[in-house]
Amino acid sequence: MKICYISFSEQFRRALAGRTKGLKTIFITHEDYLQIKAIIDMPPGDGRKSCGQLAELQQELDRAVLVKVWEIPPGVVTINSRVHVLDLDTSETEEWILTMPEQADSDQRRLSILAPIGTAILGFSEGDVIEWKTPGRARRIKLERVEDAAKSGLGVAA
Repeated sequence: MKICYISFSEQFRRALAGRTKGLKTIFITHEDYLQIKAIIDMPPGDGRKSCGQLAELQQELDRAVLVKVWEIPPGVVTINSRVHVLDLDTSETEEWILTMPEQADSDQRRLSILAPIGTAILGFSEGDVIEWKTPGRARRIKLERVEDAAKSGLGVAA
């Protein structure tokens, strides 16, 4: 698999040129991309989420700008980021650490990348408002604060 890195100036030129077809540009590290792609590419029947959820995750990867770990802009949600969110409809706040599925644990506030909200927040930035569909209604949240993976205590060395 060939992955190409592009400079920030090229990334922003692509984003401004409509590369994302009206969607916000999101940033994902090469390492996160490879981990997520491995889940998507697993054979069926291994306990993964539905094909629809995997398709949504693939769409996020397709529109993402890949960057090296040390080039990720501050405040961007990556795997192992601690995220403080505000539900704009209920005014409730929550704190989660975005993780790979095998590390997810609701008691420890570790959210799987395969959960609908996990897929929804990947690559977005502090201050962003995100809407996504859940069974029953659409939800709207604001990313109030994003702590990078190193500060969450689960990070990997760059």
